[in-house]
Amino acid sequence: MGSPVVDQTDDLELLSLIGFDGRTIHGLKVHPNGEHILYPLGCKVAVVHWDSRKQDFLEGHTNVITALSVSLDGKYVASGQINHMGFKAFVILWDFEKRTALMKHDIHKVRVEALDFSFDSTYLFSLGGRDDGNVVVTHIPSLEPMCGYPATKATAGDALTLKHSNRRSSVFMTGGEGSLRVWQVNPEKRFVRAVDVQLSKVKRNIYCVSIDPQDEFAYCGTLTGDILKVALYLTEDTTITEPVRTPNMIVCLGKVSRSKKRNMEAERYSLGVRDIMILDMQNGDRILVIGAGDGTVEVVRENENRFKDHNRLKSPSYPLLNVLKSTSVNSAVTSLQKFQQHGIMVGNDLCEIYLIDICTFNVRLIVTCHTTCIYDIAFPKDYSEVFATASKDDIRVWHTETCKELLRISVPNFTCSTVKFAADGKSIISGWNDGCIRSFTPQSGKIMYTIPNAHNKGVTALDLTSDGSTIVSGGGEGQVRVWKINSAVHKLAAILKDHKGPVSDIHISSNNQQAVSASTDGSCIIWDIVRLVRLQILFANSLFMACRFNPEGCQVLTAGTDRKIQYWECYDGSLIRDLEGSTAAALNSLDISLDGSFFVTGSNDFLVKVWNYNEGYTTHIGVGHAGIITAVRLSPDSKYLISVSDDGAIFTWKCPFQSSKVEARPDPGIVCAVGAEKLEVAQPVSSAAKDKIRIRKTSSGGLGFGSGDCAKEENIVSLSRAHSACSHHSTVDVRDRPPEIESEHGEEIRPNSFRSNEAQSRGSSGVRKIMENKPSGTVCQINQPSVLPNSRLIQSGAKTSSDPCLPKSSITRVPTAVKSETCKGKIVRKPIHRH
Repeated sequence: MGSPVVDQTDDLELLSLIGFDGRTIHGLKVHPNGEHILYPLGCKVAVVHWDSRKQDFLEGHTNVITALSVSLDGKYVASGQINHMGFKAFVILWDFEKRTALMKHDIHKVRVEALDFSFDSTYLFSLGGRDDGNVVVTHIPSLEPMCGYPATKATAGDALTLKHSNRRSSVFMTGGEGSLRVWQVNPEKRFVRAVDVQLSKVKRNIYCVSIDPQDEFAYCGTLTGDILKVALYLTEDTTITEPVRTPNMIVCLGKVSRSKKRNMEAERYSLGVRDIMILDMQNGDRILVIGAGDGTVEVVRENENRFKDHNRLKSPSYPLLNVLKSTSVNSAVTSLQKFQQHGIMVGNDLCEIYLIDICTFNVRLIVTCHTTCIYDIAFPKDYSEVFATASKDDIRVWHTETCKELLRISVPNFTCSTVKFAADGKSIISGWNDGCIRSFTPQSGKIMYTIPNAHNKGVTALDLTSDGSTIVSGGGEGQVRVWKINSAVHKLAAILKDHKGPVSDIHISSNNQQAVSASTDGSCIIWDIVRLVRLQILFANSLFMACRFNPEGCQVLTAGTDRKIQYWECYDGSLIRDLEGSTAAALNSLDISLDGSFFVTGSNDFLVKVWNYNEGYTTHIGVGHAGIITAVRLSPDSKYLISVSDDGAIFTWKCPFQSSKVEARPDPGIVCAVGAEKLEVAQPVSSAAKDKIRIRKTSSGGLGFGSGDCAKEENIVSLSRAHSACSHHSTVDVRDRPPEIESEHGEEIRPNSFRSNEAQSRGSSGVRKIMENKPSGTVCQINQPSVLPNSRLIQSGAKTSSDPCLPKSSITRVPTAVKSETCKGKIVRKPIHRH
């Protein structure tokens, strides 16, 4: 039966967003007030206050944002998007102070390539993509588009970038594939005119353009790796926009070679010059900041003396740039911005933001996020301050409120498909596409043990019992395996082979007696994990993607590609309710609150929905994801709702309902100590506050959470990283020893005691000494000591609740056979193949 008709659903409130779309060219912007930074992520523009890290969002786009600009006076923000083939792409003009849209037009087709304001905020210039190819000028005071014109000649390629003049509001430049033009706007005739820059015989693809403050020269970065210096020939009278002669290239700049034959050839930047920033003049020489495609960021001085032996050069690039300072940000630079007085903010295509001090040229990583699809989310038991995400590249642990990355765990060349926290907080359990189950410490990311060959075609799902003694895992071959875990032996208890397709999800009931597994073969099976037998099997004309027990354990909720949310009776396996979860897209994930009063779903239509469990209708909808939603999770205290997507974005929503079954949290131990400095841990002030976790943020940005005297234990390492405000890669060596196998059903796998040679020779004290003396750089976290036996993430207490499960008689029964419908959405599956 379908869900009841509801007149109105509310919008979910977005609290924070973890992510930065570094692939957007010139997408990172620093507001002129020096207090805010802006960047796109999906369909939203994030406005972040630098000191408080408070986030606001500009919402109004229907697809991924591809261009962003901020006016020089800070009053306006402009953003443009991409759209499906054959549809119009929107350009939105925003009021920065009010965070509201002033104007919206859809003149461009498919994609907006670049945006820029005139220096006095009179005009907004927009450039269309390959399917459009036009320049459109918008008059901001009247909020109306004035005119448009093709950006390039028919014989040239696509235009890629544009830049405003610094003294004339009606003059701007565009550059692209074999094209470089100077434009003048005629407001009286509502017309725009272009003049092609003479480049002689030099053929270049222009990536970026920067004009000096006097409008005398323009510096154009090219794919070849050199810089074209163009004379604009504009008069000193700023009211005259017509150049006195045709603009032309006067020199092609390259770096002075460091080799002995320095006068023979100029060096170029690898993978092209992606952005240029002009600094003040020094001793008559102009200082430039160059961002290259290989991640190089350099401060160079332009030598005004012409090269004398130009006839001996083998290329048109002149070695006239002297490198003063140089560093690297590890990947292609997409944005360069002056930050405050002595800083340069750099964004790269790995979705990271770095801050470089101009004086010392020290690099500090300030923002990091996932760059690929996220497959799973996990909260510790009864603890909402942190959560973990599993993606194609790594596992990351995040602080919920501040969005700080606390830990990163990487296994080279393998993909993590599922992650869970152990109930005692001593380990992070994960499943990988090489068929292994790996356990890591939550403090350092050091590997604790590995179960090799857990599944033949990769581990696709797993769950743990609340006492941590049993792991139930599912694989790509369709088998469900039960593992008995203790401190000495990891034993395979049973192999359950009823599924015929990959296992997509597993959930264990609250009493640790049963487990339900969902598979893409169209079946869900309820298992007795004590007697290791099958209890019930549920069939539907769908690829099941998610399953969950009701907190009381008497019903199972499922979702899949048929767009249906189905309630099943655990006692006899009958279908008792059938809801339409989406009108056009498959459902990928669901989660139920602790009291069972509501649940959430994520689907291929980019929507997060909150449902009333008893009534079966949608109460709230979250809009903002630009990719397929792959997982949704409710925090244990029902305060937060986390959703992730295949573009690597993490959205934190305010949960609209407070669960009535939130348990008091006992005093936990320290679980993570990763930051820029040694952490300060707040101690409880009274016995009444022992059940609360107090967080203290140091002046250097470090975070610590926990309470009690366990913070004084010497074996708990506080990392010192002046190089970055968050943890960097924790690369794990996966050269594991083979297990000792007794039989198929009695396999014993002893814990792996492998450690690197350095760690074996130096021990824990040696590692601590290394970390304390290391001033900067990447921290290798594998050699850190493991978690203390008495260090725990949560001390689980017994659950008691008087809330009855939804009675069977209160729900209208429908026939077991459900009519199938064709799914129009894309199916998102976890990786099941070996690398």
